[in-house]
Amino acid sequence: MNDSLRANAAVPADVSCDEQTLAAPAGAGGKPIFLVGMMGAGKTTIGRHLAKALNREFVDLDLALEARCGVPVAVIFEIEGEEGFRRRESQLLDLYSQREGIVLATGGGAVLAEQNRCMLKERGLVIYLRATSDELYQRVARDRQRPLLQTDDPRARVAELLAQRAPLYEEVATLAFDTGSTPIPQAVHDLVTLLEQHEHAR
Repeated sequence: MNDSLRANAAVPADVSCDEQTLAAPAGAGGKPIFLVGMMGAGKTTIGRHLAKALNREFVDLDLALEARCGVPVAVIFEIEGEEGFRRRESQLLDLYSQREGIVLATGGGAVLAEQNRCMLKERGLVIYLRATSDELYQRVARDRQRPLLQTDDPRARVAELLAQRAPLYEEVATLAFDTGSTPIPQAVHDLVTLLEQHEHAR
């Protein structure tokens, strides 16, 4: 990115928003559901369909952050670095994790901060969408918008990130669900069944 574009793409310092806009929708209640997992695990795609099946609101934390900052995640990374991005991510997670009746897809690295892990575990039901390193790589290999994959060996990078993050996903998870190669409609059906079984077992 050139210097002039850097100046024009300055990220607003405050990503907080009006509390009224974060109030739970009328008629929507219940403990929030948080989806965690690696990039390519299906958090956005499965999350959107799961929310529809459960008649809940769906929020993608990365997309919400982009909307508030006015620039893509990749630009935030470039201007502020990963540390700046993670700080903003934590601020927004704090807001959205307090909403009832939503399905929230978190970013792949949201679990890195201990405060984020505490928020997830204490405020909602956490589902770890699990996939192998090879499955994840196949899903994200052509995606040029992933800042952490801008490397000479993205396959090795995916494996490295998964090894680092998998224990953290397991730590916060209420339930784990293998996405594998199952078609989305079947995966959502199986996930709804898993959630129902969990509720009955409580």
